[in-house]
Amino acid sequence: MRIGIDFDNTIACYDGVFHRAALERGIVPVDLPRSKNAVRDYLNGSGRKDEFTELQGHVYGARMDLVSCYPGVHDFIRAARRSGHVLSVVSHKTRNPILGPKYDMHVSARDFLVSQRLVGTGMLDPDHIHFALTKEEKVARAAVLDCEVFIDDLPEILAMPGFPAGFRAILFDPGGSFLHQQVFERHSSWADIERALLGPSSASAA
Repeated sequence: MRIGIDFDNTIACYDGVFHRAALERGIVPVDLPRSKNAVRDYLNGSGRKDEFTELQGHVYGARMDLVSCYPGVHDFIRAARRSGHVLSVVSHKTRNPILGPKYDMHVSARDFLVSQRLVGTGMLDPDHIHFALTKEEKVARAAVLDCEVFIDDLPEILAMPGFPAGFRAILFDPGGSFLHQQVFERHSSWADIERALLGPSSASAA
């Protein structure tokens, strides 16, 4: 199989990261809930929308060291590669933040994958890591790669026209945000995705 995988909130887990980065910068109270949405709503509600925009660039550009991988990502990639499947990271983000220092966020994301030991022998091929500037370019890249499976955390991405005909759309939903959607195959963990794509014996063979 040719499998495409999104990056942000699919491989890279930002749980608590925006809260921690905002505390470091002294722009939110300590007792604010830890979710990204709580940080965003607090700053937007305080008339400080630009501070949240700059915070995003700060995290994606300078503080990827605060970010972790979702549990099971390493196991899935290793098992899929061992079984001969072709894996590609296909994601989209602007290259530089809209506000603040002009970090190269594509480089930061690639460096994260390397630092997390997701790139190299038996893991991701560095030539199979693609960061597009727009959603449309992301889908077009998936089409060029002829992805038979695409894994993403956003149903609106999976619903976009341009994916290869008949591709298997997998919605990664660890937080249960889309429990009631019935359009896409939904899984809440990478272990579940591994079983669904590679079979129940893949974990025991790791």
